[in-house]
Amino acid sequence: MSKTMSKHDLGSSVVYQIYIKSFCDSDGDGIGDLPGIVSKLDYLKYLGVDYIWITPFFPSPQRDNGYDVSDYCAIDPAYGTMDDFDALVAEARRRGMGIMLDMVLCHTSSEHEWFQRALAGEERYRRYYILRDGRGSSGPGDPGEPPTNWQCAFGGSAWEWEPRLGKWYLHMHDVSQPDLDWTNPEVREACADVVRFWRDRGVRGFRFDVVNLISKPEVIEDVPGSGSACRALVADGPHVHEYLQELVERAGIDGMITVGEMAATNLENCVRYTNPASHELSMTFSFHHLKVDYKDGKKWELADPDIARLRQIFSDWQEGMQAGEGWNALFWNNHDQPRAISRFGGRGGAGYPDTSWEKVGKMLATCTHFMQGTPYIFQGEELGMTNPGYPSIDDYRDVESKNYYRIMIEGGKSPAEALRVVSERSRDDGRTPMQWSAAAHAGFTTGEPWIGVAPNYERVNAEAEAGVEGSMLEFYRRLVCLRKELDVVAEGAVRFVDAGPAAPKVIAYERVLEDAPAGQPKRLLVLCSFDNEPCAVRLSGAAAEGLGDAGVLLGTYPRRLIDPASGMVALHAFEALVLAW
Repeated sequence: MSKTMSKHDLGSSVVYQIYIKSFCDSDGDGIGDLPGIVSKLDYLKYLGVDYIWITPFFPSPQRDNGYDVSDYCAIDPAYGTMDDFDALVAEARRRGMGIMLDMVLCHTSSEHEWFQRALAGEERYRRYYILRDGRGSSGPGDPGEPPTNWQCAFGGSAWEWEPRLGKWYLHMHDVSQPDLDWTNPEVREACADVVRFWRDRGVRGFRFDVVNLISKPEVIEDVPGSGSACRALVADGPHVHEYLQELVERAGIDGMITVGEMAATNLENCVRYTNPASHELSMTFSFHHLKVDYKDGKKWELADPDIARLRQIFSDWQEGMQAGEGWNALFWNNHDQPRAISRFGGRGGAGYPDTSWEKVGKMLATCTHFMQGTPYIFQGEELGMTNPGYPSIDDYRDVESKNYYRIMIEGGKSPAEALRVVSERSRDDGRTPMQWSAAAHAGFTTGEPWIGVAPNYERVNAEAEAGVEGSMLEFYRRLVCLRKELDVVAEGAVRFVDAGPAAPKVIAYERVLEDAPAGQPKRLLVLCSFDNEPCAVRLSGAAAEGLGDAGVLLGTYPRRLIDPASGMVALHAFEALVLAW
């Protein structure tokens, strides 16, 4: 949507995210790798996706599963070689798909050459990082107290004293991830060099990790309270837009598909990031819709999803981005999130219908895939993968999960209570091995996987679902096809509608394209019930007009009751229905 990507190009594209460590292991060491991805390209072509976003495979000490990069322009031997990467690019291109890479340019690993040279005393590289004296320090060698009360994303102070620097360094994430100082022009040029390096190797798109945190406040000072709001303070900083414009121009990526991960962002900034006139990003990830089950806004406190709040967030962002000519990335899942099926009712097991995971999964997919934006499918989502429900904290690998388990225990929770929260919130919920078959370890590896497989793999896997009418995988294939076949899905206007008082957990919206090609629908009505009980939608006004002329484009139940005269549509539990005319 910048120089060469039109609204239709973005709207008809679908991106598939691969968490490389858990996708497919080709050599039996228990870790996914680049040759493993190559071996599954025909599967991705079958699904119909256009771009393959791969999480970091650069050299890394793996303190944060690869998001702590020690060399931006090399490949960690655990994942393969540069020849393997070149083969992946070529084979994906041969199948009509492009590779999209994850750029972690807000911070480096503490083992990166730049930080190591800073530790060795090179002033040039000391200026690559954000270093401060401690509060109350009596002089060199005395650390004093952290410069501010900021807390990092993984718990604890965002500052670390480093005697070799004689300063505290800022780390918004893990202590092993010192933040880069983007006020330094040399840092900005070095980051542009990294992006250019991969662009020149044939990469066709980029995802920028927590990129709205690169511009820190002009004055670094305490925030009110405990400091937990420091990410919100840093987000969308004073120079972030000019830094992004400069990066895009210097790296020569204007016109390529790009997406920014936005922490604690707002609608106004995301419109600006993605409006074509800004020449910054094609689209943004925002996460407000994935916090509707946070009790009092706290990630590590559980609550039932607030569907009214979810509906309002979708309405605000869909209609707000449209009004400002911005563009949304559409998603429920990624490598940092629990599985959406488990979050919104499809857990399986005691207390839940045996097929709820499938009904919920199809409903969730329908809800976002018909919205305005570019859909992202996270590996295994198209199969209906769920949270694993590990029985012990020792089964988890994620640094954030282990830190907060300890924090919860110290705060008075029992081990069982803390484990239950971790099982619902852990980033590892989305990082379990891809479920390819009912074979050992779900066909992911012939060795011992780096993290345990979800126990439902014998039933939920690609081999069992491919080509099976009504399966989750085939449902996703249909969604991808409809986005490419129908202009109203790719570029139609969006408007949210009231589902009526008897359907408080239904999200309803229209897509309209008056100049749709002949033979294609001009209007869609999308109804998605997040209710585990039947309900009745009551449409009125413009939303009910022409209901008698509508046909069913897509649905998740074979029988339905529609009364055009009253504007009533009866929905089953977790039903999704798309009407077209």
